This record gives sequence, C-alpha cells and structure tokens, in this order.
Amino acid sequence: MSWLSSEVSNNLLTFKTMFISIFLEALPFLLLGVIVSSLLQWFVSERLISKMIPRHPLLGILFACFFGVIFPICECGMVPVIRRLIAKGMPVYIATVFILSGPILNPIVFFATYTAFRTRPEVVYSRMGLALVVALVIGLLVYRFIRYQPLRFSLDTLYEEDLRDRSHESWTDKLTSRLMHLCNEWFEMTKYLTVGALITALIHTFVSTSQLAAYGQGPVSSHLLMAGFAYLLSICSTSDAFVASSFVNTFSVGSLLTFLVLGPMLDLKGTLMLFSVFKTKFVLTLGAIILVVVLAFSIGWDHIVLRSFS
Repeated sequence: MSWLSSEVSNNLLTFKTMFISIFLEALPFLLLGVIVSSLLQWFVSERLISKMIPRHPLLGILFACFFGVIFPICECGMVPVIRRLIAKGMPVYIATVFILSGPILNPIVFFATYTAFRTRPEVVYSRMGLALVVALVIGLLVYRFIRYQPLRFSLDTLYEEDLRDRSHESWTDKLTSRLMHLCNEWFEMTKYLTVGALITALIHTFVSTSQLAAYGQGPVSSHLLMAGFAYLLSICSTSDAFVASSFVNTFSVGSLLTFLVLGPMLDLKGTLMLFSVFKTKFVLTLGAIILVVVLAFSIGWDHIVLRSFS
C-alpha cells in the first residue's frame, strides 16, 4: 500500500503545482484586462467610437482589426459593447471583425502571450498574425453574404436601454455602480480562469504524456482536439496563453495556435452571450465560419510558416 500512497501523494503534488503556477501567472494579466475594460466602459463613448470608423468597407475592416490596439477589451466585454455600437450605426461586418480581433490584437494579450512563451517567440507573432488574417477574411465574408439585420431585439429597444438617463444619480451612486461592475467582471473572469487551470492541471496529472502526444502531434487531430479544448474551457484571452504554454512539449505548435486564436473568437460562454443578443441563424453561421477559417489557416500556418522555425 505504500506505493499507492506514494503515487497519490505525487499526483496531488503535480496537480497543486500545475494549478497554482497557471493561476498565479495569469492573474495579473486578468486583473489588468478587467481594469482596462471597465475604464473603457466608463469613460469612452460608443458614439465617439462610431464616428471614428471609415465609411469605405475595406478601410472599415482594417480599422476594426487594429481597434483592439487602441481599445483593449476582453472577449467577455465585447458583446454588450458591440450591441450598442450596432444600435448606433456600426455596420455588422465591422462589428464582427471587432468582436474577433479585439480580444487578441491588443497590447495586454500580446504581453501576456510573450510572457507565457518567452522561449518560443514565433508563437507570439504567429498568434497575432493569424488572428489578423482570420479577422480580415471573416469580415469580408460577412460583408459579402450577411444581408439581414442580425440583432435579436429592435434598434429602438436598444437605443432606449443605452440612452437611459442617469443624470439624477449622485456621484457616490455612480462610483458604487462602477466599482460593482469592476468587481462583478473580475469575479466572472476569475471563475473561468479557475476552471481552465483546474481542468488543465487534472489533464496533466491523470492523462499520460504519451497518450496526449499521440493526438497532439497529429496533423489534423491535434488541431481538432485543441479547438474543442478552447471552446469548452472558455478562458479569457488575457490568460489563455498560460494554459496553452503548459502543453508546449506535448502538442504541436500549430495546434497550440488553434487554441490561442479560436478560443477568444469562439468559445462556450461567448456563444451563449451571442445568442442573447443576435439571432440564432447569425450565431450559427458565424460560428461555422470561424471554425472553418481558423482551422484552415492554422493547419496551413503550421505546415508552411512554423516549419521554417524548426
């Protein structure tokens, strides 16, 4: 029985070490992302953002791709912001690009990814480059083929909700409301990070490395596995790189790229949020497009670009 006790002790130590390392390393970036997101919601007007968007479709898509550099908002805060922007006149295809690219192409996520992959800088730049290309392609597809209004509710209802008069509130009420919003967003994001770190630690503890490697090095199976992993874990883009880096010696670099690009664009919690705002037809269509385009480009990126680094 001593060997059994020793094995349980070793597994417990592995689990605790993996969980704590992932959680603590990602926590500062998650906090920074929540603070920036809250500040943007409090002090940046959606009407001002709408005025900045170019009228030309291609220029508008390019502008939306780099929008996250200026306004770094986590994917969890994207949907309500985009809903208000569409209600105030933003074209659907530009809003879609913003939803896809904003959570990845921003300085907070770049720095977090660079920290997680210090020894593999090609992963950092590949993530940013692939996210840009995927967002551009999907934006053009939505511009070409989506011709209907995708919002679940009428624009009048959205305007009424967004333009509600709050001038009667005192400064203490406003401050309390803003602090409550920050705390709620912090606990919401921490919950997903905790679940993601927990599942990752369990996988590393109880699934053999050789078994994972059998799937993790496959030319297609590794990408499909990491795509499902990214969708179910629903980890914030400010901390998903730390989970991905724990698999760097088990999965191919291209499949890690699938995880890092697909997750912020399409995950379980994001899908549920999209269903609450957009019509079912639009959400299903967009989800299918994202999955196909990300897999196509990440597999191609794996075989063409990343091979040159090895």
